[in-house]
Amino acid sequence: MSPICSNTRRQASTTKTTKRTRIPSIAQGLTITWSQLIVVASVAALLNGLVCQAAGRAPPEPYYGRFIGDFTNFAHGIKGQIYAVDESTLFVKSFAYDGTGPDAFFWVGKTPRPSPEGYIIPYPEEYIGIDPPILQAHNNTDIILRLPMGKRIKDIRWLSVWCRRFTVDFGEVFIPPGIDVPKPRVLPEFKRLAHGLRSSNISVLDAKTFYIPNLHYDGAGPDAYFWVGNGSEPNIMGIKVPNEMGSLEPLRGYQGEDIEIQLPGSLTVYDIDWLAVWCVEYRHNFGHVYIPRDLDVPPALGQTKITTTTTPRPVYSNCREILPNKLQVKWELQGEYLQIELFGRITEDQYMAFGLSGVNGRPQMAQSDVVVAFYDTNARVFRAEDYFISDLSQCDGQRGVCPDERIGARNDVIVVSGDRKNGVTSIRYKRLLQTNEAIYDAPIPTDREVSIIAAIGPLNSRKEANAHLHTASDHTPDDIRINFSARNDHSCKNSLYDVKDVSGPKPWPARKIEGVRKFHASIGPTGGKRGYTAITGVPSWGIAWYVNDLLIPEITVERGANYEFYIEGGNDPAQPARYHPFYISDSPEGGLGQKVGLEARKQKVYAGVEFDEDGNAIPTASGRYCEWEHRTVDRSAEIDNFEDYKGTLVYKCEDGEPGFLNWTVPSDAPDLLYYQCFTHNNLGWKINVVNRGTANLATGTHLILYAVSTVFSLIGITRISQLT
Repeated sequence: MSPICSNTRRQASTTKTTKRTRIPSIAQGLTITWSQLIVVASVAALLNGLVCQAAGRAPPEPYYGRFIGDFTNFAHGIKGQIYAVDESTLFVKSFAYDGTGPDAFFWVGKTPRPSPEGYIIPYPEEYIGIDPPILQAHNNTDIILRLPMGKRIKDIRWLSVWCRRFTVDFGEVFIPPGIDVPKPRVLPEFKRLAHGLRSSNISVLDAKTFYIPNLHYDGAGPDAYFWVGNGSEPNIMGIKVPNEMGSLEPLRGYQGEDIEIQLPGSLTVYDIDWLAVWCVEYRHNFGHVYIPRDLDVPPALGQTKITTTTTPRPVYSNCREILPNKLQVKWELQGEYLQIELFGRITEDQYMAFGLSGVNGRPQMAQSDVVVAFYDTNARVFRAEDYFISDLSQCDGQRGVCPDERIGARNDVIVVSGDRKNGVTSIRYKRLLQTNEAIYDAPIPTDREVSIIAAIGPLNSRKEANAHLHTASDHTPDDIRINFSARNDHSCKNSLYDVKDVSGPKPWPARKIEGVRKFHASIGPTGGKRGYTAITGVPSWGIAWYVNDLLIPEITVERGANYEFYIEGGNDPAQPARYHPFYISDSPEGGLGQKVGLEARKQKVYAGVEFDEDGNAIPTASGRYCEWEHRTVDRSAEIDNFEDYKGTLVYKCEDGEPGFLNWTVPSDAPDLLYYQCFTHNNLGWKINVVNRGTANLATGTHLILYAVSTVFSLIGITRISQLT
């Protein structure tokens, strides 16, 4: 590593020097302004960061994957270096062969030495006709070989140039046992900060390629791009990444599309810390995902091929509604794979399962091969797991309803994308028609109908499938058959998104606070289907404001009156999940800190925010972080009233002091305002504004509450629960 890279990036970014830097002689005689010099220095710093980053993380260049060995030549001038690119791809560097063998092919197998008990790797991969073409002459050709029929490098012991007619080995190389090959890396989804940006889990397919499934973005950013760079957060010193069409035009809107983008020039994933959607004009981050430092992904050799929504797709469509109003399945064949998309009206603690029946002709779970798909709320990823059901019992690691990986097999299912909206979870995945696991994976026939089974049920603490109910709406009681090679097998009459959910629990009534001058605001859970969403009619993201220990109560205030708010929503911007400055606005959504341009100007702020000389909003009402947390799990669905639900919570605070907001309601304030979170949408609720004297401060309970809160504040107690 060069001396300039000897310090860590953090040291380089925080250490200052007083040594005067001499401008290089190449610049002598030129007129350079300080602003130009700063830009040059910033660019140099970025390039140096990329160089240092690569020096610390990237494999040596040129990178072709994991080196296996050189061909040993026995005849016909076989030469070449072989690399493992990924689990099923080999790269032959500088391959040479005279082309005179009468029936020669690339040939692999798992016998101790090359033998007739092997099979062909077709080259070129795409050919015309029934049989693969005979291997032609090559002189220092770089060749990519994909193992056929779902085979993986761990399934073979050697690669040979083999003549079938005379059963002769022209040249060979042996695969080291237990070789650790590079693999694509699945990352979290885009962090959701602005303009409706969201996605499913992003994948690093190779050193230059990102796969972004289910991308949503409203397209309203005036100067937004895919953006990569270095540092702890996205910043202005980034680099534009072309969109899926290779264009550097500002990003258009996306509505659930699957796209693939590639880093420009010689840039690789080893050179960057994050991928973001960034507005250059307003210097605003709409959302990002971090790049891990321990990547070991395939090299970028042009081997990555993936079907996205920007790639032409088959015109036929197949859809069956397996469980009425609860589960639909769509499918299509893609070469050696079957791609399936499940749509289920399930909750976050449920799974949907679909697969082949244990016996053809009737629905049987025992001996069945199914896929269990769900959203993992802990890891925040969509998952699809390969299961084998040996018998109808909980998995004990050997028998029962078990993920293949728990019983010594492997998960042969690949998650493509996932989404959750309007009560429907959709997960798209694909699986080989024929895998190499004869015991745990049933082959998927394409020449006939096959009996299928499906179910919806609860997840256990291991995020594995628990027993489902045995009602007709939760599993398949009748024999349902599908021919997976069929086209236009479409019997789905309605979208599950249009189904009204009438089975949810009864909502809690909205709480109201009137005649009170002092308020205490902290964070707490939303109360599932009974709480925030039922009260407001909009989705929540898991937390909400608790005001005076009540979940998003409606507050009534008087024009011209003064009110005090003690804020405990967090004061560390470096922890965005625990940073919720309080403010009052006319916006039912809030989240002013996420908004830019016209979107920000649509909100009028009444308290909790100041503006600097450039018009940037600065939150002023933030304090230590306090949260009502579940003692165990969320029990909102089983508890009929909020008071009992609050008994299942425990109040915890970090060190520090509450923030303070003093607000005198303007005389011209509108009748309806909202208390909100500055950094996130949809945490607060209504403030009803009335004329002076309308709210009856002097009667009954309100007078008592006001008097008690005043006394408590005089003796340093800002919350009633501090007395317990």
